[in-house]
Amino acid sequence: MNKIINAAQAHCEEHGHRLTEPRRAVLEVLTTAEKPMGAYDIIAAMPSGTKPPTVYRALEFWEAEGFVHRIGSIGLYTVCGAGHRHSGAQFMVCDKCGRVEEAHLCDLPEPINRMIRERQFAMTRWNLELHGLCRSCAA
Repeated sequence: MNKIINAAQAHCEEHGHRLTEPRRAVLEVLTTAEKPMGAYDIIAAMPSGTKPPTVYRALEFWEAEGFVHRIGSIGLYTVCGAGHRHSGAQFMVCDKCGRVEEAHLCDLPEPINRMIRERQFAMTRWNLELHGLCRSCAA
């Protein structure tokens, strides 16, 4: 078992969640992926007969628990590279080759925090996506 699966198992035990086989399998698929995956790519990598709702439920669970991020602008999922210890996710997405890199900012920039306070907005989570060209594609 890899580090993320071990952490997920410990997290589930600590919080009274069940680490079901579909949940485990979805997380294993994402931890071995070389790049973010779409839901149907994950389904294709699952054991034969796995139904889409099963995968979507597992993805929703892991996203809620902070182990998986959804990159909304491109509709892909990736495992959290920061060990699910932050409330937000930030990605740099290369529009040419599709490479995605998690930035690991743990705090929102102060101008955004100030706006949240001023507007008395009760934020529950955040996601920032920067699109452009990676170093290789920009060269």
